[in-house]
Amino acid sequence: MLDRPPGPGHNNGPPLDDAPRPWGAGGIGNYFEWKAATEAAFRKVPAPIAIRRARLAEALGLTYFEYQLEILERGRYLQATDTERIREIKRRRPLRY
Repeated sequence: MLDRPPGPGHNNGPPLDDAPRPWGAGGIGNYFEWKAATEAAFRKVPAPIAIRRARLAEALGLTYFEYQLEILERGRYLQATDTERIREIKRRRPLRY
């Protein structure tokens, strides 16, 4: 509740500033730049390497995207012994109904 009534011309609707934006705090151009850079990073992988990484990801219980993102972000190739990191990646997955 408000401590004081809203001023004249206020329609008691929600604030316009607080709406979540899929592109984040920056301008919408940031979203499209990020999207293009992500797609370019995934396309530059030669097919035999992509197939190998997909198989490694599947063996670890990760998606190809999750495995490739770990390589791009941290420069690390996950192994079966990296159980804590794999668990953390799986925890970040969005819930699917």
